[in-house]
Amino acid sequence: MKLCERQPGRIRKAVTPPLAPIPLREEQTLMAQQAPVIVSSESPFARDVFTKRHPALIERLLEAWPFGPEQRRALSVLAEENVHGVIRPLPEGAADAPLWRDRGNGLYGRPWTEVPFLWAESFFYRRLLEATGYLRPGPWLGVDPFAPFKQAELAGEAVSAEIAALDDVVELAEEEQGQALLLSSLWGNRADLGFQITAGQGIEASGLVADDSARLWELLRSGAGGTVAVVADNAGGEMVADLALVDHLLAHGLADEVVLHVKPSPYYVSDATLADVADCLRALLRGKGEARAAGERLREAAALGRLRVRADSFFCAPFDYTALPEALRQEFASAAVTILKGDLNYRRLVGDRWWDPTTPFAAVTGHFPGRIAALRTLKSDVVVGLGAGTLAELDSTPDWRTSGTYAVVQVRP
Repeated sequence: MKLCERQPGRIRKAVTPPLAPIPLREEQTLMAQQAPVIVSSESPFARDVFTKRHPALIERLLEAWPFGPEQRRALSVLAEENVHGVIRPLPEGAADAPLWRDRGNGLYGRPWTEVPFLWAESFFYRRLLEATGYLRPGPWLGVDPFAPFKQAELAGEAVSAEIAALDDVVELAEEEQGQALLLSSLWGNRADLGFQITAGQGIEASGLVADDSARLWELLRSGAGGTVAVVADNAGGEMVADLALVDHLLAHGLADEVVLHVKPSPYYVSDATLADVADCLRALLRGKGEARAAGERLREAAALGRLRVRADSFFCAPFDYTALPEALRQEFASAAVTILKGDLNYRRLVGDRWWDPTTPFAAVTGHFPGRIAALRTLKSDVVVGLGAGTLAELDSTPDWRTSGTYAVVQVRP
């Protein structure tokens, strides 16, 4: 569910409010010199996230769960605060309150729309988990508030039909099969909780406004037998498509092992956790034909250590990838290629900033430790790596940055 208004054709640079100084890596300093951070008050799309999307999400949660007075009151306060109030820190009793106090130094007490968009979105979801009791002792401890939405989508007839389409994909030649699964994984990200596994063979491929997929396959072939890292985005149908792509890489020798990075806890509404990966694998195993066969291969790959799932706390942090912890930096540096899925990972990779869209992808991703491929549908303001002609054409289309109609496959060897 994305709510947005028309965005002017050329990006409008934001005026970043003065923030408390924090130590910056060299890469972060370079970014700050080149493009200002996106602040919600300067973006109709980002502003609507707080004033419309978040309150609507909280209404859905209140309808989906039998929350008691404490949870209902906390969620209602959070919804009202997003629209009319100021950012309040976590309560002192929260386990990670000191951590978030430091992360939000200089930001508390300000309206949600007047601080960096990436940080504010991240903190909203941490506050939401606090409101529902996800991290506190009690009956709601560990209960994913978004589970009903993920499970309903995964159990729907549309997903079942699309999973069955894997029988058609497997009949293609190997290269066509791989490209179909790659584009299915890409377009599965088209909308939160949305899935179109047949998109790899369909008309949606025409929405690619930057396509380095051939370079990605070259990287995969050149590094065959190594480790491929996949940083996941959404659960549900998109994760099923991601698993189908992972199975293809393993089954055809393009990767000796795949490390699938997911969130350690619920984050943005559709984000995949380990439990979601398990749910999606079971969905494949419940299928027939190629879907079940792929599920069996993936289960065996996990048993042999060829498919590993990792959930680092950094993936729920409000920072871009210039702040990667050393352990993750080493892991990505040693991978044959890292595939980053989705809009949030893209924002964290290039920096959630008002870049000129023609800024080269490689110029803003040099900080990432290793070869990188981004598979992303456009659902927020930031974008880089577009040709001047493509940009001129897109600028005549309303909401092209945020509608999910367009996508990129971008590679930095």
